[in-house]
Amino acid sequence: MSLLQLWRNSGPLTFAELLQFSHISSTNRLFKVVPQHLNRIQDDNNVAEEVENLKYLVSNLRQLLDLHQKYNCKLSLSVFEKGSVWSVAIFMLDKVPAPELIAATVENSVLPYAEEHKIPFDELLLQYIKDLLERCSSQTTTLFTEWEAKAVSVLSCMTDTDLMVDAVLEIMQKAVVPWSNVVEKLVQQYLEMDWPKQELLKESHRLMEIRKLLRGYGIRNFNLSNNTQIMTLIRYILKQHLPMSHEDSLKLAEAYKLPTSKINYLHLIQLIGHGKTEEILTVLKKLSSAEAECVIECLTAWARLQLGDKHHISDEHKKHQMVIAQVMVEALEYLHKIQKHDVLKTMECENNLIMFKAIAHLQEDFDVFFTPSNYEDPNIRKQIQEHHITAYENTCQSSKGKATTTPVVANDPDGKTKTISTEAGLRRLGRQLQRTEQELWSDLALRALGVGKVDKALKILSELYEHHYNSNTGKVLFTAAKTLCQMLEADVPMVLPEDMDLPAVIHDLACQAITVCDSDLLLDCLELCKCTRIAMDVYHQCQLSDNYGFISKDLTLEAEKDPYSQWSFQDVFNEDCIVLDPVSVLPVQYEITNCLLPISRDTKLYPLDCSCLSHCSFEDGSNYMRPLLGPMTNMLQMLQECSQLELALRLLVNSYGSCLQHVTSNVMDMKLSVQLYDSQELKKYNICLNNLRKTTATTLNTVAVALLNKVFNSRVVNCDLAIGLCTLLSKAEIFKILWKVIDNTRQNYDKILAVARIGANLCCFYSEAEEQKKFLSVITDAEWGIKLGKLEISIQPVFRQRPEMKSSLIPVLVKNRRITPDIILQYCSTFGLDRDSVINQYITTLLLLQEDEEGTGDLDFGQEEVQPLCHDDALEQVLQIIPMLQSTSELTDNLCAAIFKLSPYNYERINIVLEILQAVDDNVTSFSVSQAIGLLQHLKSYKRVSPPSDVENMYLLENSLLANPLSNSRLPFHLLIQTKHYWKIISPELSEETFPTLLLISKLMKVSLDKLYMAAANHVFEKKMKPLLLEKKKKGKGHSYNKETFNVAKNMMKYIHSIQNPELAAATAHTITQELPAGYEKTQSLKFCLALGDAWLKDPNLEEAARARGETFLSKLKLQFQRSATENILIASQLNSPEHLKLTGLPARLIVALYEHSSVAQRYRESGGQTYPDIHAAVKEIAVINKVDLLKICNMMLEKWICKTGPAATKEIGNPDSVSNIEEDPDLMRVVYMLQSCPMEEAIRLLSPILTAETWPLSNSGPRLTFSHRTRALLCLVRLVDAATLEAQLQIPKTKILYYLRCYIFVSQLEALNIPYTLQSFLSSPKEGLVKGLWKNHSHEPQAVQLVADLCLEYQVYDPQLWNSLLQKLLSFNLIGCLQKVLEAIVAVPALWEVSSFSRTWRSMIMAPFVSVSIPLSPDQQATLYRTFVLLLKCPFQLNLDLIGIANRFAQLNLLAFALGTLLLIPCANKKAQQIQGFLSVCNPVDVLEQVEELMNTGELAGIPSQIRETVLTFISQNGQHQKLLKTKHFSHLKQLIVSSGQPNQMKDLVDYLISQNCQDDADSLNREYMKQRREHERVKR
Repeated sequence: MSLLQLWRNSGPLTFAELLQFSHISSTNRLFKVVPQHLNRIQDDNNVAEEVENLKYLVSNLRQLLDLHQKYNCKLSLSVFEKGSVWSVAIFMLDKVPAPELIAATVENSVLPYAEEHKIPFDELLLQYIKDLLERCSSQTTTLFTEWEAKAVSVLSCMTDTDLMVDAVLEIMQKAVVPWSNVVEKLVQQYLEMDWPKQELLKESHRLMEIRKLLRGYGIRNFNLSNNTQIMTLIRYILKQHLPMSHEDSLKLAEAYKLPTSKINYLHLIQLIGHGKTEEILTVLKKLSSAEAECVIECLTAWARLQLGDKHHISDEHKKHQMVIAQVMVEALEYLHKIQKHDVLKTMECENNLIMFKAIAHLQEDFDVFFTPSNYEDPNIRKQIQEHHITAYENTCQSSKGKATTTPVVANDPDGKTKTISTEAGLRRLGRQLQRTEQELWSDLALRALGVGKVDKALKILSELYEHHYNSNTGKVLFTAAKTLCQMLEADVPMVLPEDMDLPAVIHDLACQAITVCDSDLLLDCLELCKCTRIAMDVYHQCQLSDNYGFISKDLTLEAEKDPYSQWSFQDVFNEDCIVLDPVSVLPVQYEITNCLLPISRDTKLYPLDCSCLSHCSFEDGSNYMRPLLGPMTNMLQMLQECSQLELALRLLVNSYGSCLQHVTSNVMDMKLSVQLYDSQELKKYNICLNNLRKTTATTLNTVAVALLNKVFNSRVVNCDLAIGLCTLLSKAEIFKILWKVIDNTRQNYDKILAVARIGANLCCFYSEAEEQKKFLSVITDAEWGIKLGKLEISIQPVFRQRPEMKSSLIPVLVKNRRITPDIILQYCSTFGLDRDSVINQYITTLLLLQEDEEGTGDLDFGQEEVQPLCHDDALEQVLQIIPMLQSTSELTDNLCAAIFKLSPYNYERINIVLEILQAVDDNVTSFSVSQAIGLLQHLKSYKRVSPPSDVENMYLLENSLLANPLSNSRLPFHLLIQTKHYWKIISPELSEETFPTLLLISKLMKVSLDKLYMAAANHVFEKKMKPLLLEKKKKGKGHSYNKETFNVAKNMMKYIHSIQNPELAAATAHTITQELPAGYEKTQSLKFCLALGDAWLKDPNLEEAARARGETFLSKLKLQFQRSATENILIASQLNSPEHLKLTGLPARLIVALYEHSSVAQRYRESGGQTYPDIHAAVKEIAVINKVDLLKICNMMLEKWICKTGPAATKEIGNPDSVSNIEEDPDLMRVVYMLQSCPMEEAIRLLSPILTAETWPLSNSGPRLTFSHRTRALLCLVRLVDAATLEAQLQIPKTKILYYLRCYIFVSQLEALNIPYTLQSFLSSPKEGLVKGLWKNHSHEPQAVQLVADLCLEYQVYDPQLWNSLLQKLLSFNLIGCLQKVLEAIVAVPALWEVSSFSRTWRSMIMAPFVSVSIPLSPDQQATLYRTFVLLLKCPFQLNLDLIGIANRFAQLNLLAFALGTLLLIPCANKKAQQIQGFLSVCNPVDVLEQVEELMNTGELAGIPSQIRETVLTFISQNGQHQKLLKTKHFSHLKQLIVSSGQPNQMKDLVDYLISQNCQDDADSLNREYMKQRREHERVKR
């Protein structure tokens, strides 16, 4: 087959396949073969066409080879032949597998290829992007946007900006919506740049945004050709009612340049339809003012159309209309705020707002759905108003009658009912119907009065007056009051509240009307006020009547009067009269009222016209006066019959005055009146008025006289009323009545004064001078009668007498306790009396009779009247009066004699007398006035602390003075100024608080101050020191320092120091000291006495006899002080045992005894926490006080304690670690304790010589020293001195100090066996030979046997034969303690286990303690058995022991924990479990756990206690004995064990038990802990 045929038949074979197929290994070879083939073919003329084809093939193959080699592009020959250089370049880009490789491919392949073939590079890339977008956008893989990233990568390789923008536009058109992040980022990047085609790019981006927007509403293909289609689309978007519908619509409108106001208008309608009214105002506020105005205007027109719909009356439609009205109110309110410049639009907006508000309120509150046209029609509004008022009245009537029908539906303010049942609803209805509230309620009030509902009418009228304070309200109130008067006249039935005072209410209505009415109604209201006031007063004088439904006058009304009327008028006269009958008088009185207001309200009045009688005009054919005469006459008759004179007088004057004014106001000029009125009518008026005048004059005189008598007979005379009534009578008649009243009145000086003043005023009025003088004299006497009557003094004996007779009242005046100098002087001045005698008498009475005057009073007078005159005021008054006296000598003598007759406790009155004497400045011989005043000043500031003494009581009896309660708080002045009984009064008062004052008094009175100081010291001791000491003794603190006691003692010593006589001071202090108990206070007191004694002896003027007494006193005192101080130190240090107290006189022996105190040994043997007495401090203080040589005593005690002889002096060395212990030797502990208080150098100085000396180095006659003594001294040094110092002083390496100490002990033990060794010889000797020699010669001695054991252990001599004999000897000598230590030590030496006596000794040591002990165990026996249990645990031969038997022995001794621990050592598991089960079943497991806590708390037992505890808890859990541990501290261990063991059955049993015991919380907690443990365990396993 030819190559061409092969190629042609090969189909889409690549160039590489072709090479492989033809077995040509290289391209060069291919090109060598092909030309040969071509030459061969050329020979054949028939194949010319094939040759051309073959040349074309070669050319293509060359190009394929270039693509492969240069550009790494592999193409099939068929693809290459079909394409072009553009398609090859595009193929290169298509073959790039990832967008990230585009840039490299373009740079390495595409760009060189394009340059080679002269292809425009940017156009090539643009064409590729278009082809890529075209191919991908038509495939189903469009949803996968990898091509977008590839196109963007290709775009980034372009350089031509125009072509780049075209590429971006192509990508925007073909990209999947919504755009991916890659496309979105690309578009935003190019939008931000400044390109020539930027506007085109922005427009395209805007269209793409609209596409994305519409795709959100399911619109993919759209073609909007006009605005109508756009609006249709916007309406569709808005109807979707999505959160972004409004904003999307606005975006669409903005894109197509449509106005947004219409869209906002449609959006608001959409919100109203969905009931989202709260969003409407938010939308409007976001708009501009102009756009908001346009939208609201459109919305208003739409709302009018919607509310004008009368065909749809369903509930849904009504709700829709209510929403529309409410929305329009809010929208128009907002429009009103922003629409400020256009006045016409503002007015139109206000009108619309008022209309929509009214429509909304009518809809909501009254279920009335007005159309705008209906609301603007006033006739329809009026019709609706009348309909609802009728409905309101029917509703109220039906609610009272419990009717079930509801005439009209409306909402009440409470929102609970839909009937007009409240006045508030009717008010709101009127407001919405443009009817003022005042007009509405005025009609309601008058309608209520018309049907007799007075209570309802009054409520409405009260609201009107309170809220509508204007003339229209005044007219309504006037009409209502007049209507009520007419109803009461006609006795019309009416509904009244309970206990209403209707006449008073009518008067209040008239008064309210006059305050607000206009000027045309003012006179009518005034007349009505006067008439209704009379009617009210008439009613208040009536009895109670059930016919009228309201009550008569209440006394509480008097207390509730207007304070202004009480202040302005003298309304104190209450007329005594008979009660009126309201049925008879009230209709008549209101008939008079209506006659005084004759013109009805229906009559039309012109300006300045009045309806009252006094100001109305004459009417033809009418005489307004004639109807008044009949009821007036009847009323006067009834009032006079019931003695209602004041009311009769007021009625008469008011009625006659109105009639007279009526006539005179119409007949001002007779000539003119004749022309205006009929002469006959005028004549009738004249006759009527004359008759009325005559009747009035007659009745007036009668009523005035009777009423005047009533006024004078009243309790309080109303002077103004009386003078007014007097002006109605003649002068003669007036004076006759006045003197008659004065003559017949006895001792009622208030009434006499009032009547006399009336007479004096009338005399001035009538110019009657003589008569006025008489009345003025009566006024003076009456005024003094009133003034003295308040002081309980009657002026009746001298009333209306001559002036000289007035002096007979002076004695009564000066003896009165309430009298004052001003009153007496005024009395003398008023009546012209001599003042000197009166003043002298007054002073004497005031000062000397005060005790009868103070504290007493008449119970009939008030508290202010019974209070006596204060002392300062009395003194001031007397001092003011004294200068008026001509001579003061008599007064001075009287006061000096009388001062001791006053109570000695009344300092104030005594002070007054003394100050008067000092002011008079006369010679006083009986006592010093200045001294007395000074004493009194001290006594005033002093408060007594002791009760009165017998001396005081005797003094009061002898001087006839009464007991005074002030004696409990004051000292007697008289007994102190007379110093005879001075100390009997002062001594009981002495105390630390009172002493300064008493000292000043004593200095003032010049008495002995030493005696005072001595008494003060004794008082402090008795009253303060003794109780404190007794209290301290009760508390057990009697021998310690106390701050409070110290302060008391300090004060006491201060008093003693102040005593000037040293012997007296020392004697006083010693006397007090003798009574003190032993203790700190007595010691200090003795020390103080010593100081006083020294001061006594230092006196240079001391006599010999006194000096001898002082020296004897001082010597005894010193001895007593030393014993007391020593005793106090012992007590303070808690060392006051009887043996020590006996040695207080022998201080050296006492010091030795103190260092031998038991607490010294306890300090070393017992653990911390205890407190011990400080013996060092006590010893030092005792030595100082008793002046003994403490060093000498210390040397003596060292010799006594260190040079101890006998077996106890040699220390055992069983445990090398305890070689320096001194707890077993009390003497060594005393040495260490005693030397601890000394410096370390002192201890070395005392003890180190003992180590090398032959005899005792601290004295000349000491004993010979042995190695035992040296060992004891070295032991003390080791405890007292640190290792470094010892090394420096003793030349012993500090690491071998304890070894040397053990060597000293060994040498001392050898010395005790009479084996002469020195320390050096012992150190250098062979120890094994020493041990064997010692055993050979001294094995029969227990001490030597024990020494051999110690030496063998110390120097590791483990000869089996020696140890076999040694163990037998130790056992035979019963050295148990030593054996225990030895066995524990040699158990670590396996070589000795083969010794025959080793196992026997172990067994004997374990069993031996059980033989000698018995219950109850002592502490030592318990410790031995504990050591036995420890040995058992360490025993190497446990398998050979009878463990069960040993456990039984422990159990018999009640050591259950040790017994169970022994059973745990049994090697056989079954046998061990059986024994433990049997043991725990017969004993109390709680006791075992308790013993584990108490007896097994050391580290020697390793894990045995935890094994015992776990065994017991496991037994309790398995046997369900949880109740034994429930309320013990071991229950937590039980829960922890069960949780950790993970046994569900045991867990369930414990939880069930806890629940049965009401421990739910514990059960829940245990369950949670168990589950947590299980989860952790499972997690670990995974």
